[in-house]
Amino acid sequence: MQRTANPWMPVRFRPWPPNLEMIKQITITNFRNHKSSRINIQDYKNVIITGLNGAGKTAILEAISLLSGERGLRGVETQVMARFDGDGGFSVFATTIDESDICVFLNPGETNKRIKIDNENSSSAELAKRLRIVWLTPREDRIFTESVSDRRAFFDHLVASFEPSHLGRITRLNKLLSERAGILKSGGDKNWLDILDKQIASTAIAIGAGRIRYAAEINYFFETGAVSVDGQIEKLLLENTLTNAENIYFEYLTKNRELTGDKMVIDGAHKSDFGVFNKLLNLPANITSTGQQKSILIDLILAHAKLIHIKTNQKPLILLDEAAAHLDNMAREKLFAELNKSDAQVWATGLDESVFKNIPNAVFVTCQNGEISNIVTTEKQDA
Repeated sequence: MQRTANPWMPVRFRPWPPNLEMIKQITITNFRNHKSSRINIQDYKNVIITGLNGAGKTAILEAISLLSGERGLRGVETQVMARFDGDGGFSVFATTIDESDICVFLNPGETNKRIKIDNENSSSAELAKRLRIVWLTPREDRIFTESVSDRRAFFDHLVASFEPSHLGRITRLNKLLSERAGILKSGGDKNWLDILDKQIASTAIAIGAGRIRYAAEINYFFETGAVSVDGQIEKLLLENTLTNAENIYFEYLTKNRELTGDKMVIDGAHKSDFGVFNKLLNLPANITSTGQQKSILIDLILAHAKLIHIKTNQKPLILLDEAAAHLDNMAREKLFAELNKSDAQVWATGLDESVFKNIPNAVFVTCQNGEISNIVTTEKQDA
């Protein structure tokens, strides 16, 4: 078989023009348990939010995550985010360092959020280009050992940081697979199945190519680990040209129409899996300890932030919910040192303020019952 011309390698970084970067001020209204909260960050690069469980710390990170153009770090329906005893709407209003205004809001009685950039109606796709946001929450702590679908969704979110159309392709693939399953169950005609299978093959190959490109690029910066992606589509791409891989997968689909109409029976991009190898321990991440898994996951996010900065010339936002959990003192010190050196604005939450005491260039915020208080700053230092 003819080997592909390596459209994803070698790693080539194209500098994008500078765009919106760090958040200077954020105001959230009627969001979760916050009635009205405002944080002035100015030009500090670290924001530390502490408080008891249920105080509203994660809600602040979730509000910021909506500025990515996606559904947010919890991935829930928009209406659920509105304050329980509010009017059914909410707003997240941010001003960036370059004095641009971004607002994501939900009007009372509506189900879809709206977006405005500098007071002009905008779209999720445009917002995704303005702010590059990545997050880690406690649900990702066991990402290497739990469900393949959650792990695949996590890494696909990272891929989408550079290819905003990636998540759209995944949504399209799932719809096409569902439509194909329905037609097979109802005994649909061959011509329509040919059209669907061609579309499925084309979409699946585009998804696989994006994943391979990302793995090659992130590994350039991922000093302590290595990302791999494994699946039928990715193997085809590594052994064939893009066109040949698409044709081979199309033939596979046409030869497997006698199977049940369940979309998950057939193989493809919807079954691929990602893995991470810990270079320091010379072990796959999934068989290391909980603390070691957390450390390598944070290293991955830091590498991702470096990649964003190099490829887009933008400073990403890193949201870390309970980041210090499962880390010993040495690992915690290393984390904060690396965060301070990163080309990113970091927002982190935790129960104990003392855990973060040595972080420079930081705004410390106390959160209690959905209210912000006790905003203090630490000395600015060069990274």
